[in-house]
Amino acid sequence: MGKKRIVKKTGESDGANKRSTSSKTSRKNVGQGILQVQSTYNNTKLTVTDMKGDVLSWSSSGSLGFKGAKKGTPFAAAKIGETLAEKAQAMGIKEVGVIVKGVGSGRESAIRGFVSKGINISFIKDQTPVPHNGPKSPKPRRV
Repeated sequence: MGKKRIVKKTGESDGANKRSTSSKTSRKNVGQGILQVQSTYNNTKLTVTDMKGDVLSWSSSGSLGFKGAKKGTPFAAAKIGETLAEKAQAMGIKEVGVIVKGVGSGRESAIRGFVSKGINISFIKDQTPVPHNGPKSPKPRRV
C-alpha cells in the first residue's frame, strides 16, 4: 500500500516525506465569517464560510466519532462547536454571523460551544424551512 521510503547510506531519505505539515486552513486569513448550523433529530452539521459563502471549514458529529443516536445529542453538538471554533481561530476569524436550520436538539449547544472559544457573534438568523401547505391529507377510508 503506497510507496515505501528508501533510506540511503548517507542517512538522507528519498524525499517522500518533504510535504509541509501546515494545512490549507491556516493559510487563509479571514476576519469575519458565517457559521451555518444544520441540526436534525439524527445529526448536527456545522460549516464556517466567509462572507461570500465560500466554505472554509466544516464538521459534523459523525466526523468526530459519535455513532447512532448519540450524533443528535446536545453534547455532540457542543463538541463540534468547540473543534470548529479552534479551526476558525487558526484562520483568523474573530466575528461570525450564525444561520440556523433544522429542529434538532443541538441547535443552541452548538452555538454555545462555538462561542466558548472566544469568537463573537454579530447576528443569529433562523432559516428553518417551514412547509406552507403541509403534507397531503390521507385518502378517505374504504370499508
